[in-house]
Amino acid sequence: MSYVDGFVVAVPTAKKEVYIEYAKTAAELFKEQGAMKVVECWGDDVPDGEVTSFPMAIKCTENETVVFSWTIWPSKEIRDAGWQALMDDPRMHPEENPMPFDGKRLIYGGFSVILDV
Repeated sequence: MSYVDGFVVAVPTAKKEVYIEYAKTAAELFKEQGAMKVVECWGDDVPDGEVTSFPMAIKCTENETVVFSWTIWPSKEIRDAGWQALMDDPRMHPEENPMPFDGKRLIYGGFSVILDV
């Protein structure tokens, strides 16, 4: 079964277009390394919670927007090899392709698919 990387990050709302260009570049690089699909979603109905929420988890400020994204890989093995290649690729380095968000507040994880209907 496929393997999924999930991401949640706070992006300065004023940098939406900059983020889109960053995401397009990153998606091309991910696909070069075997990713089957990259999806980026700009939050428009992401409520604050009382105990937990996306905004709370990433310490989102009022001038930022929650971005939720995921990448689908054919397998964990292809994902692991792809990530290694991405980390070695200078086009992914911050000097070449600076992140338009605070990477310290990025939530990221890899997930094994258990249902796909």
